[in-house]
Amino acid sequence: MMEQIKIGTCIPGFAAETWLPHIIKAGFETVSLNFHMSLEGADLLELSKKVKEILGDSGVTVSCLGYYCNPLQYEEHKKTLEYCIDSAGLFGAKTVTTFAGALEGRPVEEAIPVFGTVFGELVKRGADQDVKIGIENCPMGGTWEKATCNIGFNPKAWEMMFSLVPDDRLGLQWEPAHQLSQLIDPLPQLKQWIKKIIHVHGKDSSVDWDVVRRMGVFGAEKFAYDRTPGFGDTDWRKVISILHMGGYDGDICIEGYHDPIYQGEWEMTAQLHGLNYLKWCRGGDFVANPW
Repeated sequence: MMEQIKIGTCIPGFAAETWLPHIIKAGFETVSLNFHMSLEGADLLELSKKVKEILGDSGVTVSCLGYYCNPLQYEEHKKTLEYCIDSAGLFGAKTVTTFAGALEGRPVEEAIPVFGTVFGELVKRGADQDVKIGIENCPMGGTWEKATCNIGFNPKAWEMMFSLVPDDRLGLQWEPAHQLSQLIDPLPQLKQWIKKIIHVHGKDSSVDWDVVRRMGVFGAEKFAYDRTPGFGDTDWRKVISILHMGGYDGDICIEGYHDPIYQGEWEMTAQLHGLNYLKWCRGGDFVANPW
């Protein structure tokens, strides 16, 4: 029988002990524990014990351990990513999410051979731990000619990346927001790449087409704004239908803290709206047939 896609949220790993009780009470079904560029001194073994104790019998699970870094440029980042791959199982997670890395300030193509070497090794390590690796599709302010810390933001790069490392354990942590900000239609892209989707971030975007027509897209004026699901341009009913039809068996974790309107003290208001909206888009909870 088809399993319904669960709806979760992303929380900073360093704040897990403080936030998790509220996340459970709010009705989120999964969590992604995220770190950015550093584990900030976290001992993952000790953290996993505390997380499991808090989750208890709530039914909430850790779907991902996220460490977003540049493993192509910095050996320290690569070693920490290896540590996360080795530790994901402590949380019950089968997925580690990260950036593809980059050679900072250099074109995407120049980093591809290094990506093949580094992620070829990481995927083998993941196989030993029964862990998949998902690359978030965020440009991180970079461009094709001058990448920052993630070359994995565009399908042209994905084709090169996955041809060098053709392993089902390596795929995408996909979200429509990062594609809309490149003026890419996310729905046909999702259909094309569904078999490489390992995890989904619940973040949307609104494109101001009046700005595009008046000012273009080279940065004179902002034309795309990240939004919490329910406030952006994407039809999440269609996203969820495509995910189901493609055999996706993961969750959708809301990535908050980006909405330009519902932010600050309104953050949880937005996230709860996103939670309820995505639950509605998936069609509600299972009800057995009466016959």
